[in-house]
Amino acid sequence: MSRIDPTSLRQAFGSYMTGVTVVTALSGQGEPVGFTANSFTSVSLDPPLLLVCPGKFLSSYPAFIAARRFAISILAEGQDDISTVFASSRGDRFAQVAHRHDPWGVPLIEDALCHFSCKTSSVHEAGDHSILIGEVEDYALRAGNGLGYVGGRYFSLGLEREALQTTHTRLICGAVIEIAGQVLLESTPTGWRPPQITCSGRGQSRTVLTTHLETLGMSVQLGPVYSAFDERDRHSAYILGSADAAPPTDRFSCFAPDALPTLKYSTQPIADMMTRYAREAQTRDFTFYLGDAVSGDQHNLMERT
Repeated sequence: MSRIDPTSLRQAFGSYMTGVTVVTALSGQGEPVGFTANSFTSVSLDPPLLLVCPGKFLSSYPAFIAARRFAISILAEGQDDISTVFASSRGDRFAQVAHRHDPWGVPLIEDALCHFSCKTSSVHEAGDHSILIGEVEDYALRAGNGLGYVGGRYFSLGLEREALQTTHTRLICGAVIEIAGQVLLESTPTGWRPPQITCSGRGQSRTVLTTHLETLGMSVQLGPVYSAFDERDRHSAYILGSADAAPPTDRFSCFAPDALPTLKYSTQPIADMMTRYAREAQTRDFTFYLGDAVSGDQHNLMERT
């Protein structure tokens, strides 16, 4: 059996869509510690158990393994900046994030969708991580949507639903697809555009788009919505995606991101979108645009590494 490539395996693991949590505890000196995790799983209702998997590479790993208590805050949509702080920030992370304390003094993230306060039940080593099982002694839940994570990027289910719901007579759904670091575009009489299809109903846009791409001979992994905008009698939504190969037809070509602003596109909103993509591809700090053909709001879709 050949050795498994860790980078490829990590990408495979990352294709599983999850929520995002911040796990917190107190060190032996009483200092707050925390890290971002999507390795959160419910285990049992009776007794009430859950688990998370802290990595041995964490500076706070010894504190979590020794802690008698810990807490989990399930982040809500719009809290991706908090996730980033606990995933990558140095220094006092808690000074950067609003928080309070549970009855046992463990920090809880303010405005999170849900909190669990746990006493440590058991710890099990598992390769380069450990499995930390906690018994839930208190919890709180509020209404709302959670922050999502898949394929190295955050997404918001609430924003995606808003983007794909429309009363317009036409719904255009397309995909900005990367293939080996280049972007796939389709040639039309009026200019280039991402692969797209007209959908007839709500709620089926991803399915219809996936089927359309399959008919082109492509297997595409779709991620979060990248851009959604209204334009006269239609609503357009473009989803980020990746694939291994382009369709076997001359009307499709792949372009390096820095070449995208130089191309002629089928519409001005698509030109604006692809120019933004070229700029954001330099740092991989992608944003989700929601608005009309002229102006709108941008929301963070930061890609974690």
